[in-house]
Amino acid sequence: MTLRSALATSAGVLAILSAAAASAQSIEDLYAAAKEEGQLTTIALPHDWCGYGAVIDGFKAKYPGITVNELNPNAGSGDEIEAIKANRDNTGPQAPDVIDVGLGFGPSAKAEGLLQPYKVATWDEIPDSAKDPEGYWYGDYYGVLAFAVNKDIVTDEPKSFADLMDPKYANSVAIPGDPRTGNSTMMTVYAAGLSTSPEAAGAEALNAGIAYLKAMKENGNLVPVNGSAQNLAQGTTPIYFDWDYNLLAMRDKLAGNPPVEVMVPSDGVVAGVYVQAISAFAPHPNAAKLWMEYLYSDEGQLLWLKGYCHPIRFNAMAEADKLPADLMEALPPAENYAKAVFPTLDEQTAAKTATADNWATEMGAN
Repeated sequence: MTLRSALATSAGVLAILSAAAASAQSIEDLYAAAKEEGQLTTIALPHDWCGYGAVIDGFKAKYPGITVNELNPNAGSGDEIEAIKANRDNTGPQAPDVIDVGLGFGPSAKAEGLLQPYKVATWDEIPDSAKDPEGYWYGDYYGVLAFAVNKDIVTDEPKSFADLMDPKYANSVAIPGDPRTGNSTMMTVYAAGLSTSPEAAGAEALNAGIAYLKAMKENGNLVPVNGSAQNLAQGTTPIYFDWDYNLLAMRDKLAGNPPVEVMVPSDGVVAGVYVQAISAFAPHPNAAKLWMEYLYSDEGQLLWLKGYCHPIRFNAMAEADKLPADLMEALPPAENYAKAVFPTLDEQTAAKTATADNWATEMGAN
């Protein structure tokens, strides 16, 4: 096990861990140091998001003696960054130790000097495209763009973007909204582009996706209504796209009325990543590192999976046969998840520009 950290100040005392440590005993040392600090302060972790309630409870059960102070569970990524900035000289309970933010916030927070580096023991199983090479931030879980199918209306279920072009799905397919204002919709367009141009990236992938949806609109399969759980249940949009964890939770909530199948397309799989990081000014740096070790352990990763968010180590754990059958049975097939593409920040920025430049022109949108 490798532990890397930057020295951090906690109530005027230097954190005890240095940049190098090894062996299983180091986790025990880390726990001892975290118990001395006595607290971990999190922010923006609603208990019903990705199973975070069970994750927090699991951490407290595994490491008694550490109080988890939960700040503003419904905050957004920007709020988390502002909380670090506002409390950089504050070691009290309003200063977050750790953050969980959208991918784009990791690099920008690092550039502003708001984060400290740390590499968890399972670092090598985090995809390179989803982590900072120096350990300042790293992907924790992701969703992939999938589509839900109302099985009462669509009896011959499509399995791919190519299938969705079939005339038998006339007036059936919807996307979440306008890709110029919604990230999930923009990434749906991106995924559609990869289905026809697998080697494309950035603006090229996005423009290929626009071409795909334009063709779908022209052949009458694309419904000019935003996809939603209500519209799916009513049959207005019997097939619609969203992040898989949202669709799977919706499937459970509908409880068979109507029956819903969630499909990860076989020919265009795009992942959207959230990332973890430790504040450069964390009052409890050792508790923060212990929290990270828990999140990236098999136990922590499986708790996210139980909440329908794919843990970042999913592919490695699948190869090692560490994914319980009961959790896997609730998900679409693993082989399609293994195809997931993680667009880089530069690629996402280029795609956003292409969306702004070309969506309205090609799709006739206002």
